[in-house]
Amino acid sequence: MTIDMSQFYQVFFDEADELLAEMEKLLLALDVSAPDSEDLNAIFRAAHSIKGGAATFAFNDITEVTHMLESLLDRIRKGEMALTPDHVEAFLVSKDVLTMQMDGHHHGSSVDQDAVGSVCLRLKALSQGIADAPLAVATPAPAAAAESASAAPVADADGNCLFRIELPAVPQRDVDALAAELGLLGTISQETLADQRVVFTLTTPESQDSIIAICSFVLDPDDLKITQGGAQAGAAEAKPSDDDPGYGIFEPAHTEAAPQPAVAAAPAAEARNPGRRATDKEGSGQESSSIRVGIEKVDQLINLVGELVITQAMIEQRISVLDPIQYERLLNSVGQLTRNTRDLQEAVMSIRMMPMDYVFSRFPRMVRDLASKLGKKVEFVTRGAATELDKGLIERIVDPLTHLVRNSVDHGIEMPEKRRANNKNDTGKLTLSAAHQGGNIVIEVSDDGGGLSRERILDKAKQQGLPVSDTMPDAEVWQLIFAPGFSTAEVVTDVSGRGVGMDVVKRNITAMGGTVDIRSVPGAGTTIAISLPLTLAILDGMSVRVGEEVYILPLGYVIESLQPAAADVKDIAGQGQVVKIREEYLPLIPLYQIFAIEPNFTDPTQGIVVILEADGKKAALLVDALVGQQQVVVKNLESNFRKVAGISGATILGDGGVSLILDVSALLRSSRQLNADPVFF
Repeated sequence: MTIDMSQFYQVFFDEADELLAEMEKLLLALDVSAPDSEDLNAIFRAAHSIKGGAATFAFNDITEVTHMLESLLDRIRKGEMALTPDHVEAFLVSKDVLTMQMDGHHHGSSVDQDAVGSVCLRLKALSQGIADAPLAVATPAPAAAAESASAAPVADADGNCLFRIELPAVPQRDVDALAAELGLLGTISQETLADQRVVFTLTTPESQDSIIAICSFVLDPDDLKITQGGAQAGAAEAKPSDDDPGYGIFEPAHTEAAPQPAVAAAPAAEARNPGRRATDKEGSGQESSSIRVGIEKVDQLINLVGELVITQAMIEQRISVLDPIQYERLLNSVGQLTRNTRDLQEAVMSIRMMPMDYVFSRFPRMVRDLASKLGKKVEFVTRGAATELDKGLIERIVDPLTHLVRNSVDHGIEMPEKRRANNKNDTGKLTLSAAHQGGNIVIEVSDDGGGLSRERILDKAKQQGLPVSDTMPDAEVWQLIFAPGFSTAEVVTDVSGRGVGMDVVKRNITAMGGTVDIRSVPGAGTTIAISLPLTLAILDGMSVRVGEEVYILPLGYVIESLQPAAADVKDIAGQGQVVKIREEYLPLIPLYQIFAIEPNFTDPTQGIVVILEADGKKAALLVDALVGQQQVVVKNLESNFRKVAGISGATILGDGGVSLILDVSALLRSSRQLNADPVFF
């Protein structure tokens, strides 16, 4: 029976991405002078797993690179060769090349064959002990990937060798797993010794290194005892073809090995998850299990739960008019339904939550390479990597954070000689942290560099014609760096300095319902804090009424609500009204004018004023009445209708009506001119 292997491509690419990310993380954390053997083994297992999967799908270019990478790693982890910075650099470049090759097979993107050939030659030279070999550009011969670091065993005319493999005392399930995997290398048989230990006899054209590599998934290679027997004739049917080097996974089944499932691309749990050893160190005896589900299925589930929440709200509204004594049992049942619906909603929402480590893990390599390029020394620290955020937000926050981190390394942290002159450590510190605060997550990018220059920012703003004054508070001065085209860099580099990016950062974060705050102390450093809602699917809102319409205000923007006195309302010629709130005059935004609604009240002293704050700006929103506070399911208005200015989404109320969710940031931008200019009375 022929199996269509393409159906398993996505699983391989997903797992390979995880393994490459884990490999890079471990490589960056390696202590070159005294590497942790567990880390080296984990890196080796990751490379071997990728090689096995690539061989399964006949991605021979990936197989060649990973085989060379694996051979060099094997020599280092066995102590045959000392780890050096050159090795780490070569491994990191190999990771980049493998990522490029993966993208080529997955997305059809171009692959730089010169880079592939260069890294192969580099790995081969390092394996031969040539530390300073040049990165010559050449494509390796196919035979190069089949070379082994170990001495070639004596083989018969067909190239097959006999190995006797004595296992330590291991559970039967591990014996079965090893029998299945080793059976793919050739012909295998097993016997049980008097002390219940198992011995395999394997006839294979593969080297002893390949046997050790497979066994290392399940047990410590040092516990193995492998001896080479006489050459075996007549095992030619187990030999791979000349065109397919094999590498031990998903060979055509000509052996008596244990039957394998069609997707047996994972030799063992720890092979596919090098990071699992951290759990083992904590003493956990249980293996975590997971299942891959398409994000569209999760979105559909969340949407259905959202509909359930709306339906439950409708039921609650219908029964609110019933006699609580006559319908006591019904009301109790609905109360139980409400609690269960809330629990279900929280459980389903948690499915989309992902740890911030998904984002943070890509920055150590970037900071390392950028600091090296700029001639700086930077210590990169992360905190709160386990903090969870909605997957949709995590994917959208990557680009803004990337720009902020690059800016901190380029503009924030000074050159070593300048730091020494300021009595600082040569090595600057860059910290990326995440933490929950109420219903939001706060992500901070902090550096201990020179800080922002108030004078340079104001001078640049005046040159660009921005409305600024020398008496502006620091918080408003720092916000000027988000103006389009704004940059104080004296030299434009390929890293930054063109004045593009920071305005996009601000715009993207605002589009996610977030805010950006900057704190800076000259000579001590800068901290940029991003506050985001945990999810965009559900939010806590305040319902307000204007005429016959009900709108939703996201609760995170609401400070307070009040009914002002007539003496606190002032008219500004040609610019509307302002309201005095605790010695501060705020622009008044009549909501009925924005949406052309017939209100019940046009006089602020008769209606209700809601004080809002976004992006460091405050304003007063005039409405007729407050309806109440509730949790609402957000529906995308743009995809279902069209984009409407001042509206960020919509929701369905308990009575079945549609209520629009106000875009507070857009409303406040309309009042920015009044808020920027001081008003005196």
